[in-house]
Amino acid sequence: METLDRVETLDRVETLDAVRDRIPDYARDLKLNLGSVLTTDGAPGLSEQQIWAVAVASAIASRNVEFTRAIEAAAAGRLDAAHLQAARSAAAIMGMNNIYYRFLHLVEDAEYQTLPARLRMNVIGNPGIDKLDFELLSLAVSAINGCGLCVSSHEKKLRAHGITREQIQSAVRIASVIHAVAGVLEYNA
Repeated sequence: METLDRVETLDRVETLDAVRDRIPDYARDLKLNLGSVLTTDGAPGLSEQQIWAVAVASAIASRNVEFTRAIEAAAAGRLDAAHLQAARSAAAIMGMNNIYYRFLHLVEDAEYQTLPARLRMNVIGNPGIDKLDFELLSLAVSAINGCGLCVSSHEKKLRAHGITREQIQSAVRIASVIHAVAGVLEYNA
């Protein structure tokens, strides 16, 4: 597998174990959950590759650069370049889409939904990995960003293509833990 680009040498990037050690006692549950959700036993139905792609996309969406670098470093031996790129792309495109579609949902004026979005979203049609895996990443990021319209849309698409509720729940559990840890680390920085 190709190593991650943009991730510096491991001696300059904090390890995931070191990150877990920095989680304060008041957030002990997060420390325990971080150790569990990033395993196939802790994320039932997901492959190791799916777990780590969801983790990377979720970390980017959670906006804690230091923590994201640690997640990327931990994912280095588990993700190929295509999955790393897709995780980054999902975080980027959903960062845009979640704001736009959350506006459409919240504005309570149906006329806005008749207007063309006029936003490029080419990566959704050609994400470079399996489209259902990209949907899973998009769902996780949408959950972090709080876009109900996007969460609902991605969940329905995944379910329509045979992805189980357990797999979907696993992805969202990863996103929830990553997001919470990122926030705690930011607060305690």
